[in-house]
Amino acid sequence: MLPKIKNILYATDLSENARHAYKYAASLAQQYDGRITILHVIERPSAETFFQIQGYVGEEKWNKLQEKNQADFVSTIKGQLSNFCDEISSEMDACTFQVDKIIVKAGIAADEILMQAELNDADTIVMGTRGFGRFKEALMGGTARRVVRKSIIPVMVIRLPKTP
Repeated sequence: MLPKIKNILYATDLSENARHAYKYAASLAQQYDGRITILHVIERPSAETFFQIQGYVGEEKWNKLQEKNQADFVSTIKGQLSNFCDEISSEMDACTFQVDKIIVKAGIAADEILMQAELNDADTIVMGTRGFGRFKEALMGGTARRVVRKSIIPVMVIRLPKTP
């Protein structure tokens, strides 16, 4: 039996790499009449840093800053979606695929991606990657590597194309 790709989890860090990976998520959704759940994970500061910041600004102000950051990220993602649909309007029928929801979570990126894939009954995960250091052509980024290693569903990892 051929696999059905109806629920796509697209993980983004809002980088150029991630925007490029979104083209693949959109193409899959368009081709398979699927839905996309967009996930952005805000990495949590270390416990020591967290207590220093919270002690400096106070717990109430810290919580308000966190809420504002989440709202800002959702707004940024919606803006990028609109720009993306404008850019590809000549290639796709006006973004007929559906973005099911936009999720912003705080935590460890790989863990949150895997958890949201399970919670949202994803059939596949699409994410960008970039290598680090001298071996960047051979290695995936740490988050992508951990997701690929631990995921029980297919993971599509997209690199930026080489520029001449």
